[in-house]
Amino acid sequence: MKQYQAAIIGYGNIGRFLADAIETAPDFQLAGIVRRPESVQNSAARMPGVPVVTNIAELEAVDVAFLALPSRLVPKAAAEILAMGINTVDSYDIHSELVNYRRKLEPIAKTHGKTAVIAAGWDPGTDSLIRCVFQFMTPRGITYTNFGPGMSMGHSTAVKAIPGVVDAISLTIPIGTGLHRRMVYVKLAPGADPQVVEQAIKEDPYFVHDETIVTFVPEVQGLVDMGHGVLLERKGASGRTHNQLLKFEMRINNPALTAQIMVAAARAGLRQQPGCYTMIEIPVIDYMYGEREELIASLV
Repeated sequence: MKQYQAAIIGYGNIGRFLADAIETAPDFQLAGIVRRPESVQNSAARMPGVPVVTNIAELEAVDVAFLALPSRLVPKAAAEILAMGINTVDSYDIHSELVNYRRKLEPIAKTHGKTAVIAAGWDPGTDSLIRCVFQFMTPRGITYTNFGPGMSMGHSTAVKAIPGVVDAISLTIPIGTGLHRRMVYVKLAPGADPQVVEQAIKEDPYFVHDETIVTFVPEVQGLVDMGHGVLLERKGASGRTHNQLLKFEMRINNPALTAQIMVAAARAGLRQQPGCYTMIEIPVIDYMYGEREELIASLV
């Protein structure tokens, strides 16, 4: 059995769970972790036997790189690593930019004979697969995606990048019919203007389309909870038959599930022709470990 060599780029919430998911996957082996120079020593102490470096070029024979980075840093990192001849997988979550991101990465992946699987999380990602299934089951209708309640990693990271913010957490509260309230808790830097920070948060692309309530707090860590969830609902028609009601619901640990999906996406990416893929473009069976006919026999 071939074991593919995997590198983790970034070692925050998702990066740590990626290490677990890779360790428990029979077809992957952790080749190393790439971190900022100031973080290397601490990581090496926590991960004995695993190379911790500052550049992926310092690792040998890497087949796939997992980009566990804030979404806004992912496109540049993906382009650079693909150009090195290494497959990439990311959980990029800025929905409005996905098509442009895919369009830019596609020629780079093809030129270097590699694959990139982008937006390989649970939304976008596996929720996108469910929405596709719902839509071909009921071609005419409306699907509502209701997130939460829970902490959004992408939204929280976006707030932390705003000048004047020391720490932050963004909680997503579902209102219903696909509408959400963003409850943002912020620890301000000394001297920061709260009105300026609040305005910057509400104008950020992550928040501009939702009701956003910003609260300034002395500490954020006591509010952290990795739990999250989603409820997908569709009411539509199959042929001329109306009132077909479809529902999918899950309650999960956010970074743990994201990491597991990324490992499955890496497996699937290694089975595709060179290019850039979202999860809905890849056969479902390619995400799974095992012999193809055995999977068909057990799941169909």
